[in-house]
Amino acid sequence: MYLLILGANSDVAQAVARKFAAEEKANLYLASRDMEILHKRAQDITLRYEVQAVPLHFDAMDYASHAEFYASLNPKPDGVVVAFGYLGDQQEAQSDFQEARKIIETNYLGAVSILEVVAADFEKRGHGFIIGISSAAGERGRQSNYVYGSAKGALTVYLSGLRNRLHKKNITVITILPGFIHTKMIEHLTTPALLSSTPDNVAQDIHKAFIKKKNILYTGWYWRWIMLVIRMIPEPIFKMLNL
Repeated sequence: MYLLILGANSDVAQAVARKFAAEEKANLYLASRDMEILHKRAQDITLRYEVQAVPLHFDAMDYASHAEFYASLNPKPDGVVVAFGYLGDQQEAQSDFQEARKIIETNYLGAVSILEVVAADFEKRGHGFIIGISSAAGERGRQSNYVYGSAKGALTVYLSGLRNRLHKKNITVITILPGFIHTKMIEHLTTPALLSSTPDNVAQDIHKAFIKKKNILYTGWYWRWIMLVIRMIPEPIFKMLNL
């Protein structure tokens, strides 16, 4: 198996890389922008798990480069994990459109750009799997992070449509909906300990979803029920909550 991980420097992506290298003996294309860090991580995985881990430069917002980037992969991957994302600053996004644009482009448009290239190749070959890491934050807009949430919500809908399109071609599309994860992306935030996962726990859940060919996975599992309750709150009440 060859697995392409986009946004490979993130904490979750690294945990996923280790999990698939250990359990599937997957050879890895590790793609991200910071090549200095990526080279070190690729070397560590290669030595530790005795697989090929190739570091590659990839910029989610450089849409014009995506087709050429994917064409350069030889052999082509059997699966792709989209792990890049940008939380951003909600308050800044409200006053500076450039921040809002960066949040939306990184979390949504970049994924659409590269996944349309991937999907076309998988359709032609008649096999493959796509794992897209979205967020439970996209389930309902909240004043504290609605720009980020809206981008992730759009990604969730996009992955649903992609799953519908590719199912007849025997291609699996898995939507991952994490809650809080102890990563560098949210290290500046105070999150409830009982509702927070580790990157390794999330990677374990993602691997199980891959094995079972799940459509949608909430991680940790309790977020399915938390978000069910949140979605059921009537709008007249919800809009008065400080969330």
